[in-house]
Amino acid sequence: MSIHISAEKGQIAPSILLPGDPLRAQFIAENFLENPVQFNKVRNMFGYTGTYKGERVSVMGTGMGQASLSIYVNELIRDYGCTKLCRVGTCGGLTKDVKVRDLIIGMSASTDSAINQIRFQGMDYAPAPSFNLLLKAYNAAMARKMPVHVGKIISSDSFYTEDPDQWKLWARFGVIGVEMEAAELYTLAAKYGVEALCVLTVSDHLVTGEATTSAERELTFKSMLEVGLEAVLSK
Repeated sequence: MSIHISAEKGQIAPSILLPGDPLRAQFIAENFLENPVQFNKVRNMFGYTGTYKGERVSVMGTGMGQASLSIYVNELIRDYGCTKLCRVGTCGGLTKDVKVRDLIIGMSASTDSAINQIRFQGMDYAPAPSFNLLLKAYNAAMARKMPVHVGKIISSDSFYTEDPDQWKLWARFGVIGVEMEAAELYTLAAKYGVEALCVLTVSDHLVTGEATTSAERELTFKSMLEVGLEAVLSK
């Protein structure tokens, strides 16, 4: 066991999907994995391991924000040996080319958080994913004829900001989606020498104002989940 995860050694697969919402983790386990077994419910952050296309795969919630994700990802890699980690979540669209319900694969993850400024003693770091996982996810999306964009995302520490137009600066520099976790995931993967990726569904749009419901976000974004699962498979 680790501090925040109650699994025994060997209960968590090397490949794992990481939704923010623990109920989405439960949904993935019950609808995509064969014979899922729950390995964690500490703080109701549900985690499960089952099989997908004959391979062991785990799924676990991480909560909202980089601070929460950092706790679980550090322990999943360091204490349980996870080597392929794919965040599957939602984001806000920042450009007109990106539509609600489209997929975004994070090619890089900027952040307004101070977490890496502290880590790198005031210097900038450019968090990026595993190209291997990115390519597999992109190919999986294209094979399914899904609307998919590979591009820059921003991991924000604040859902509610003082400046409602702050996102426009990021959009002007080519950032296409905003979420809250990927930059820390990519940084930790680099630190530990493992692979990570972020696959997102556009749940709302800051340009058009269109949005999906919380129930739809929890239960219906199946395309993203299939792409994430394909990315972490060994073949």
